[in-house]
Amino acid sequence: MNKLTIKEVSKSYDCKNVLKDISFTVNEYETVAILGPNGCGKTTLFNIIAGLDSPDSGTILIDDINITNTQGNVSYMPQNDLLLPYKTIIQNVSLPLILNGTSKRDAYSAVKKYFNIFLERGTENKYPHELSGGMKQRAAFLRTYMYSKDILILDEPFSALDQITKNTMYSWFLDIINTFKKTTVFITHNIEEAILLADTIYIFSSKTHGIINNINTPKDKKRDFLFSLEFINYKKEITDMLGLS
Repeated sequence: MNKLTIKEVSKSYDCKNVLKDISFTVNEYETVAILGPNGCGKTTLFNIIAGLDSPDSGTILIDDINITNTQGNVSYMPQNDLLLPYKTIIQNVSLPLILNGTSKRDAYSAVKKYFNIFLERGTENKYPHELSGGMKQRAAFLRTYMYSKDILILDEPFSALDQITKNTMYSWFLDIINTFKKTTVFITHNIEEAILLADTIYIFSSKTHGIINNINTPKDKKRDFLFSLEFINYKKEITDMLGLS
């Protein structure tokens, strides 16, 4: 079942193409990676999906309903965690509920049940500066999840983390996605990250401002998939598509 449909979306700034006739679909509970270099329009597309920017042409549909130019239809996690430094972690992740009219008491109660899954016990009353980079990203992810939309769109969710922390976060991310069954689309520059985390990868080009190809990866990836010949072949195929080999 198609959950999200991007149909012939184009966008330009100052007469320069940023996106040109972008079309693809995301199935319910699928995880999709948008992979490409800087300047290929990835974040612009996300802003259009979230209703923060308007396409020059084309439509965005969720469950076959046109939501182009409307906000509040997806849970959007920007590249930076944007945690408020003067609020505790529980106050930060409860914000979507409170802004929706839930009382602080009920919001905190609703959020607490997820702390052992998304974060660690005892982090509720800490401030952002007291957490590691990985933990802050988990908090940002929980805040995005609490927005309670069926579709998560994540703008380079792991780019600010060191490689060791990234590897830990990848396993955690896969567990979260499999547990909570969310349709997820994320941006990345990292080929390995796309292969490890996504069911489908759409490869964008900064030259054509469009999709040059897409690749489907195995649904059930084993723990040692990163070290398999299959993984290496995927990496080589994508590297060739991007003209990096």
